[in-house]
Amino acid sequence: MIEIKKLSKAFGEKRILADISVDIRDGELFSVIGPSGMGKSTFIKCLMRLLRPESGQIIVDGVDIGSTMSEVTLAKVRRSFGYLFQEGALFDSLTVMENVSFGLKYLTDIPKSEYPRIVKEKLALVGLEKVENLKPSELSVGMKKRVSLARSIAFEPKYMLYDEPTTGLDPVTTGMVKDLITDMRAKLNITSIVVTHDLNLALEISSRVAMLFNGAFVEVAEPDAFRCSTNATVRQFMEISHLPNPCDPEDVQKMNGYNGKNGK
Repeated sequence: MIEIKKLSKAFGEKRILADISVDIRDGELFSVIGPSGMGKSTFIKCLMRLLRPESGQIIVDGVDIGSTMSEVTLAKVRRSFGYLFQEGALFDSLTVMENVSFGLKYLTDIPKSEYPRIVKEKLALVGLEKVENLKPSELSVGMKKRVSLARSIAFEPKYMLYDEPTTGLDPVTTGMVKDLITDMRAKLNITSIVVTHDLNLALEISSRVAMLFNGAFVEVAEPDAFRCSTNATVRQFMEISHLPNPCDPEDVQKMNGYNGKNGK
């Protein structure tokens, strides 16, 4: 379980996160949505202390990594996290085998002789076979995403973080990534945190959705409750995303094709 208590982060005079508090439950798929520039990526990077917050607590399985602590202890906690970067961040000069096994070398004591078995196993989980000797330049965009995910889960993290996983992707690849995220949660029983501006994606895959706006969570709710939110910021974001409110009679009429004049 991840407990976040009064988390704040600033860059110079600009405050990005302002006293955020939320619990992320074991096994859930928790999505953070909101417009660009509202601190979503900053939030996810603070979770695993790629960025150090100004104040507040980030308690991961009982260990507070928000405060000052040794690099050794912090490194141990970070091993609980897998991270899928927005651009994939594969090493162009390395093969798929070398990319996927990269974390095994630096984050685990697993013997090198076990790497090929683990790499093939994780590639199979994301739907890839016989690509171990290819370089990233030989892969499609979708395949690169899969290899990046295989690398992130190779050392079997407890928590998986996804930073804008569908940005810049075509609809087919977006659907593939969506399926990968839900499959990893189901197959590995992994706690997933997804940061995205894609509200449709968040509402479809999440157990809870949180909207980050001006440094604070203005709504945290299960998808059905989120869709019916009365918060003005949430309503505006849903309208921009072309999503009707199923709890608004007028929107329900629109969904049913009723125009208010001829009853059709």
